[in-house]
Amino acid sequence: MLELESRLFKDILRVEDNVPFFKAYLAGKWIDTGEYLDVATPIDGSLVARVSKTPWELVDSALESIYVEGRWSVRNTPGWRRLEILGRLAELLEEHRRDMVNALILNSGKTRKQAEGEVNASIERVKASVFDARKIFGEYMPGDWDSTTIETEAVVRREPYGVVLAIIPFNYPLFDTVSKIAYSFVSGNAVVVKPPSADPLPVLLLARLLEEAGFPRDGLAVAMVPGRESGRLVADRRISVVSFTGSSETGRRILGSAGIKQFIMELGGGDPAIVLPDADLEDAAEKISTGIYSYAGQRCDAIRLILVSADAYHELAGRIVERLSRVRVGDPRREDVDMGPLIDEAAVDTMMEAVEDAVKKGGRILYGGRRLGGNYVEPTLIGFEDNKRIKDVKLYQEEVFAPVALITSYRSLDEAVELANGRRYGLDAAVFGHDIEDIRRLVRLLEFGAIYINDMPRHGIGYYPYGGRKDSGIGREGIGYSVEYVTAYKTIIYNYRGKGVWSYI
Repeated sequence: MLELESRLFKDILRVEDNVPFFKAYLAGKWIDTGEYLDVATPIDGSLVARVSKTPWELVDSALESIYVEGRWSVRNTPGWRRLEILGRLAELLEEHRRDMVNALILNSGKTRKQAEGEVNASIERVKASVFDARKIFGEYMPGDWDSTTIETEAVVRREPYGVVLAIIPFNYPLFDTVSKIAYSFVSGNAVVVKPPSADPLPVLLLARLLEEAGFPRDGLAVAMVPGRESGRLVADRRISVVSFTGSSETGRRILGSAGIKQFIMELGGGDPAIVLPDADLEDAAEKISTGIYSYAGQRCDAIRLILVSADAYHELAGRIVERLSRVRVGDPRREDVDMGPLIDEAAVDTMMEAVEDAVKKGGRILYGGRRLGGNYVEPTLIGFEDNKRIKDVKLYQEEVFAPVALITSYRSLDEAVELANGRRYGLDAAVFGHDIEDIRRLVRLLEFGAIYINDMPRHGIGYYPYGGRKDSGIGREGIGYSVEYVTAYKTIIYNYRGKGVWSYI
């Protein structure tokens, strides 16, 4: 059971038989619908809460309220006041840190260090909203560059689309919600949040903090609908922008049903790391290992494919194995644990099937590869000393959201590029080494949204823009970049000569 210390949350839930029943937040109203979704903890599978399920009739009513009134309440809130509200949210996140951290540990299965890191990143992201605001300016355009527009001029405005639908992944339920709300709200949009069914509790707590911070009450809703039932919401014409973080497969379904809208889609990843002949293998092994097991590999920017020069294959593999063998797996509430559980048993099954597939196709388990009971697994490294068969492997072809990576060798830089680009994903890549000519060549040829030099991929608070190519998405998230996708251009042309301006045609 999630136990909350702050009295601020007492009105959004009731407790029966030691189970909290959370209300839903719909356009300024906390509603107990009487129909609930069970929320379990990945730590041991036990029930930790029930949340009010929102049937379409209630979602439709809230969406109509937001579309008719709420989007204007947000838009008519002065920009300085929006920043003030977000600043107050940062203060409230700090004040209620313990409850937010505990919700992330219990509901998402994060270690305390990881949960603290997500709260810290959320606070920093909110504080950085001022940088988003600096990108919401238009332009003046003179008309004297064409004979048909002499004596005219134009102002190009950027204004909010209206209503943004934010669809949140389970792996960063607090940060991704904070980020999507921050750039949507600072640019004047109302927001409908679709939380992850697996761990919605941090999102509901955040909604209460937003309400307390002064977010326009009729400009926000948290629609508790299962993912399989959310197609109607995605397709609704009152939604102007869909900001989604999740799998490529779900992204395709959204694109197929949403209609003509604006999209920000951060989709599948699983990143390659290319280790050059002159790389510091100690440093590379440390960062690559962390990139494999951090949050049990349940990160879109986790490292899934390691490409190392043939001469260094055995040494690097050995160093990574040594580090993975030190990872302590267990109950994330324990302070001595480095890696907690996968989100559910289905995720464990998917990982085990992928490991078995790799072994059948010639891979060798260098470390890990076992279930540890419940939702717990060992961090896993699978070796293909010769890369000839690696493209047939499921772990190469698909994103498996778990702490498992392939390692193989290459004999030329062109071969490394071909292997890295050969996957259908293009989110991030990591390059370890010092030869500037090799690095510049890789930067030019790798088909990825971001390339990290001598570091593991990490999106952090989004200070740098992130997003993918190919099956990894559309658009960019990140401070000052996402506002480009939630604001529309509007051109206003002033004609100072009336009909006379057209006499040149």
